[in-house]
Amino acid sequence: MMVGVADTTFARVDMASQVIEILRAELPEARIVRYTVPGIKDLPVAAKKLLDMGCDAVITLGWVGAKPVDKYSYLAASLGLIIVQILEGRHVIDVTVHEDEADDPARLVEIAVDRARKHTYNLIALLKRGGEGLRSMAGTGRRQGYPDAGPLKP
Repeated sequence: MMVGVADTTFARVDMASQVIEILRAELPEARIVRYTVPGIKDLPVAAKKLLDMGCDAVITLGWVGAKPVDKYSYLAASLGLIIVQILEGRHVIDVTVHEDEADDPARLVEIAVDRARKHTYNLIALLKRGGEGLRSMAGTGRRQGYPDAGPLKP
């Protein structure tokens, strides 16, 4: 098994280290390939290159500024990542932190670390069991970067 990890120099937290730590512990047999690009708009091609190298799946780690132009850049990058997934038929898990999610830098670090770690476990479940890997958590209000919201009861 080979897993791609794509991150950016624009990010203010090294989320890839969190991801790689978990991947090494949970998938010790896996080859992990890290590919670092300048910013989020470069993540779709990074994901595509990693998939072309033979990765079974990729996790991308992006950071979005607080200005409207940053939000547009994220939208473009997100659409690019979706297109890569559709064309390749393999998962590209998009982990993104938005600078305006918190005013406190320490809180931003907490969000980034939590989001990266939780999405890594999601990726591992998909790699190990495909669409059944997360089935037991469907409808449970899971959140990445924040506490789980919990399910709503009918």
